[in-house]
Order: sequence, then C-alpha cells, then structure tokens
Amino acid sequence: MRALISALETRMDEPTAKGLAAAIGRAVRDGVLSPGDRLPPIRDLAHELALSPTTVSAAWALLTRAGTLRTAGRRGTVVADTSAPRAGRYQQALEHPAAFPLDLSTGVPDEELLPALGDALRALTTAGTPHSYLDDPVLPELRTALLASWPYEPEALIVVDGAMDALELVLRPRIQYGDRVVVEHPGFPPLIDLLEALGAVVVGVSLDDEGILPSDLSAALAEPVAAVVLQPRAQNPTGISMSAARAAALAELLADGDVLVVEDDSASALGGPPPVTLAGFLPDRTVHVRSYSKSHGPDLRLAAVSGPAPVIDAVRHLRQLGQGWSSRLLQRILLHLLTDPESRAEVDRARATYAARRTAFVEALAAEGVEVGGVEGLNAWVPVHDQAAALVRLASQGIGVAAGSPFQVLPDSPHVRVTCGLVREDLAEVAAAVAAAARTGGWGNRAR
Repeated sequence: MRALISALETRMDEPTAKGLAAAIGRAVRDGVLSPGDRLPPIRDLAHELALSPTTVSAAWALLTRAGTLRTAGRRGTVVADTSAPRAGRYQQALEHPAAFPLDLSTGVPDEELLPALGDALRALTTAGTPHSYLDDPVLPELRTALLASWPYEPEALIVVDGAMDALELVLRPRIQYGDRVVVEHPGFPPLIDLLEALGAVVVGVSLDDEGILPSDLSAALAEPVAAVVLQPRAQNPTGISMSAARAAALAELLADGDVLVVEDDSASALGGPPPVTLAGFLPDRTVHVRSYSKSHGPDLRLAAVSGPAPVIDAVRHLRQLGQGWSSRLLQRILLHLLTDPESRAEVDRARATYAARRTAFVEALAAEGVEVGGVEGLNAWVPVHDQAAALVRLASQGIGVAAGSPFQVLPDSPHVRVTCGLVREDLAEVAAAVAAAARTGGWGNRAR
C-alpha cells in the first residue's frame, strides 16, 4: 500500500476528488495499477493521503462512471479491464449460442401487435428544424397528449430515448460511489448492471402479489438509502402489479427522509388496471418513467419522464452535453399513434391479446402443476427444479427462454423467464413443454 500511496502522491496535482481521480488514471496508464488490482478501503486511503473519505468516495464515483474502476463484491473496488467489454447480467440472460425456432427469452413485444406506422409516416413531410438547439426538448402537442393519460399532475416532464436511457439520466447525477440503492428481487438485469457500473451497493427486496414487501423495505431503510427503483405495473420478470394499498404502505415508510423513488412503468399503455404511483404521496421525490417500446415499438426508442423540477432539470442538462433531445421526428410519430383513433384501437387490441395469452399460459401451467404469479405483462416467472436442465431441455425442443439467475438479486430457488406474450399458437403445447422442463432434474437425476 505504501508504494501505491507514493505513486498517487507524485501524480496528484490537487487534493480534490478530480485530482485523485486523475492520479489513479495516470497510475493505470503508467502501469502502476493493472486490471484486477484491488484498491485500499476508502477510509484507509483517505487517511494516508490526508483527504476526507467524502473526497475519496467522490473520486471513486468519477472513476467508476468512466469505467476505470468497478465493484467486485467482497473483493471491494478493483481496477477494471477496459480491453474488452464485460458481460453484464442482461447479456448473460439473453445471449444464446444459436437461434431458436421459438425464442421466448427476449422480452420484446410481438411485432404483429404493434400499431401500423403507414399513416403516421405519410403525415411527415420534412424532418423539421428547431428555432434553436435550446428549444424545449418535448413537442408541445406531445406533452399535452402524454399528460392526458399521466397518473398524476407532474411538476416537470421530458422525453428521452427509452426507459434505460431515462434510468441512467436520472440516477447518474444522484448516485455516488457506495450509495445503497433498493431494487426489486427478482429485478431487471440492465438496471442492476447500470447500478453496479455507477458503483452503487444494490439492495434487493422481495415481492409478493401486491409489490415490494413493506417489511423488506423497512429493513433496507435501517441504513441510509439513496434511491428506490421499482416497477409499478407488469413487473419484469414476474408480471406483478403494485396495489394502491401497497403504494400507500411504501410511501408511509419513505415519508421521513429524502430517498428518491424511481418508477419504471415499461408496460405503459399495455397495462390493464389503472396505474398506481407513489407520486400521489411523494410528488417531490418521485420520478415516473413511462416507456412506449412495448406498446408502440422498441425502435421508436421513446420514454417520457416526469418528476420534481430539479431532477428533470438535471436530466435536461445532461442531455445538453450529448444528444440534446430525442428526435422530434420520432416524437411526431408517437404523437400520431397516441391520438389517432385507429392506432389507439390497435394498441387496445394488443393489450387484450397479451392479457389473453398470459392468462391462458398461466392456466395451462397450473393444469400441469406449475404455479406462476403475477397478473399482467408479456412475461411469466416460472419456478423450475434445475435451471440448467430446464434450459437444455427446452433448447432441445427448439424453445428459448431466459435463465432466471441474472434477474435474481437475492439467493432464491431456480426460475426461468418466459416471454409468453410471443406465443401466438400451440399455446397449450408450449406450456406443457415448459412445465415438463420445470420438473426436469439436473444431470444424474430423473425427471419428476
């Protein structure tokens, strides 16, 4: 450690977070630190360099966001290997060695159920030119259409490039290295990847049929928490939707404090019951993200984000450093789809079709003795006896499903995620195959 301290002291121009971050970067460049090297604990390094732990923590946050450092569980903080991208949970969940005739691993919507774009595209004559690069990033007409179906009256709203873009833009300025962030278990792998990349400590809380368990959230709040990220409707992967009573209970637990609540409503227009949000209880600390990928098309890459003005202003500022705004051309297409009667009818039909497919799939599994929870959405969270055996058995039948382990934040029994919303025909046969795979034991065990 002494040699590292000397190397950093000679490379640090100023006793600030940026100065320390620059010194670490130079040490990596010069070969003093190599990929995989473990760095000293924050307090120890702060003492040796005569800095505050807050300064070191802020430097770690800068380096983590730059990809120079990463968290490595019990090993602490290590120098990242930037020579090749690291496979995250999301890639592990969806990556397959070969294509499947029936791929139910993706979580994407059924292309045949997306609204037609012909009329929307014919209505576009030019790409349009803003008066200034600092124009309002949201088309006024689209803002009006969005707010007409928004679950509460927000202080501010912006449109960004999809739900994950929204989550990163909201969380990046708020999360410092070592901050604890509460997420659902099981949860969405890209969110966990994002939080780990930001240097956050991911704290999983379990779900029941109504959403996050209040007892688990209460236990998590025993220590400081920077944010709670949840999916209020058609939770991915379980299909659970939060009840109004549960939202009230969670809001009561969060009432005293400054914890940011971020709601990822990726089901959006495909949701069945009226939307539930904690913003009705905590409007000054709740960010609500509504994606239109599942309902109107993933390639539109659009999501609307509402929340307190300071949070949305921070998002706007970050975007000015990059893309500036989401394509107003795409916004005009979404506006047409949200307001055109035929497009709205197509989305309504898609909603009914997905609901019918999921209900039939879950009922068929139940008839085979496999119980699945949740009430809506494109996915089913299926318990299995052995994850690897289930994946192999289904793959041998030409069916792809997602491994459950990348979705799991806490130790749990094995599951697989099945995008049952893509099963257009032979649903009973597919459910029977999934049920048989769920009963399949590992190597050396008989199917049961």
